[in-house]
Amino acid sequence: MLKNKNSSAIVAVKDLDRARAFYSDVLGLNLADTSNEDMLGYRTGNTWLTVYKSDFAGTNQANAVSWDVGVELDDIVAGLKAKGVTFEQYDALPHEGDIHTCGALRLAWFKDPDGNILHLVGSMG
Repeated sequence: MLKNKNSSAIVAVKDLDRARAFYSDVLGLNLADTSNEDMLGYRTGNTWLTVYKSDFAGTNQANAVSWDVGVELDDIVAGLKAKGVTFEQYDALPHEGDIHTCGALRLAWFKDPDGNILHLVGSMG
């Protein structure tokens, strides 16, 4: 039923202005839909990321959004660090600095202002 349908990510936040500053200015995403006062719609690649206001924001303790960034991982991590983003380090996987490795994958995690875990998936160059 759903195998040929597009999917998108949705993230709950407490403060839309703070989220807009983070997702638009820090992450550099293109804000494409502001038609609903309690929601922001971002185009990211061929998909959508919806950011919406919720009292339950920040309660998710798992990955909320993942981006496949390929060989650009190092540059993206460096760019986000320059904008003040702090990356998570998990002892379950080997890591060098902010980038973890798992087989041929290179991985990095960081949080938005509400604590939603955002995930970058890269590949070996």
